[in-house]
Amino acid sequence: MFLDASGCKCVPMTQTIQLPLWLFIVIVLFATVTALSHFLLPSVRWFFRRRLEKAVARLNTRLTRPIEPFKLARRHDMIQRLVYDPQITAAIVEHAHKEGVPENVAFEQAKRYAREIVPSFSAFTYFGVGIRVARFLANTVYDVRTGLLNETALKNVAPDATVIFVMNHRSNMDYVLVTYLAARASALSYAVGEWARVWPLSVLIKSMGAYFIRRKSRGALYRRVLQRYVQMATAGGATQAIFPEGGLSLTGRVMPPKLGLLSYVVEAWEESGREVVFVPVAINYDRVLEDRILISANNEGSRRFRARISVILFYILRKGWLRLFGKQMRFGEAAVVFGQPVALSSYAPKPDIEVLGADLMRRIESEMPLSFVPVLSRVMLRATAPMDHDALQQAMQSEIRAAKTNVLASRDSIRNISLKAEKHMLLRGLIIETDGMYAMNPAEREVLQFYANSIEHFYPDAALAP
Repeated sequence: MFLDASGCKCVPMTQTIQLPLWLFIVIVLFATVTALSHFLLPSVRWFFRRRLEKAVARLNTRLTRPIEPFKLARRHDMIQRLVYDPQITAAIVEHAHKEGVPENVAFEQAKRYAREIVPSFSAFTYFGVGIRVARFLANTVYDVRTGLLNETALKNVAPDATVIFVMNHRSNMDYVLVTYLAARASALSYAVGEWARVWPLSVLIKSMGAYFIRRKSRGALYRRVLQRYVQMATAGGATQAIFPEGGLSLTGRVMPPKLGLLSYVVEAWEESGREVVFVPVAINYDRVLEDRILISANNEGSRRFRARISVILFYILRKGWLRLFGKQMRFGEAAVVFGQPVALSSYAPKPDIEVLGADLMRRIESEMPLSFVPVLSRVMLRATAPMDHDALQQAMQSEIRAAKTNVLASRDSIRNISLKAEKHMLLRGLIIETDGMYAMNPAEREVLQFYANSIEHFYPDAALAP
């Protein structure tokens, strides 16, 4: 301490000030975060974003349907755009008035719905990881077959049109198969039910561009948020994939459509705006991994399945393990057939949603592949006595000729098809062999009927009894 010229006491500036250790740590951390956020992180984010943009640009040159900017938008920005949409704002006000809650409370509820629905698409995750995993899983479990139009179906579709794949839903493996087979076309955005909202599966699915939906929600505000997201995605040109049946088929048949998502698309469509093109996709299997679970649920009259993803994972892991040792046998064929694209404008000027839904399901049915297990199942169900190899072959030939379709899943000969079918169904215990004669296992009649149902519509004059 010293006196200045005026005689006042002054404290020297070099005096040491002691700080508590915890306060010093807080200051250092705050300074570090500030420096990173203002100087380092923006440049790092810019660097990686530039790299990503270049990678996406290269990827788009190889895709039939390039990834639209809508799909590449940041998730935060998309959520903000959704909740501040005029239609959502009006829905928030209406919800607040109806429920007697403050508008800010209704707004936060709408924002929670938006966070739940909006995906966080990653091109790296989708094409770098997802497609590779899907290819491995599909070819590990099945002998994958495709239709003649699968490679060329989208070539004549206008570049600025929005493409929506509409598919029947046989198994949760549908996601894997179609993602893999459509990889050269574009990145698909799926509507996924509540079954996948478990960590870390939910994170992976959202990074693949899928969006979650509450199939049983009756809340008007939730439905409006979901509706506007689907409409924005459609207007933005995002390639989508929809299962109009709304869930897995419990009977093996193609089920009537549930028109929710399709109605959202139709309601916002304008004849003068962006074209919407539907691609019907028919999927059939020689073995549905969840077949017995679905049959049981149908018998109980319930859609509460005892197992879903766990069943698939078990079989996939088992098949992968056997494949490592060269002992794996695939579960027969999985056939995916793309039908002729149809434009929404062909239903103009005022598309009727029920007519559209029924027509799309009819198109899916017409492209349904004749897989060998469904054909042999039908033969066994119609047989009045045991048959040998030659008789089975002739019966399968007869069923294939009688079918009102030329969509064959297998490119193999009828003889080889029948031999594969016999082997596959014997291993599962669906048929019984005695002294070279083959007959249906009566205890497995429901399973045989399940598979025969998938092609039943090709035989309108000779349909099997349920």
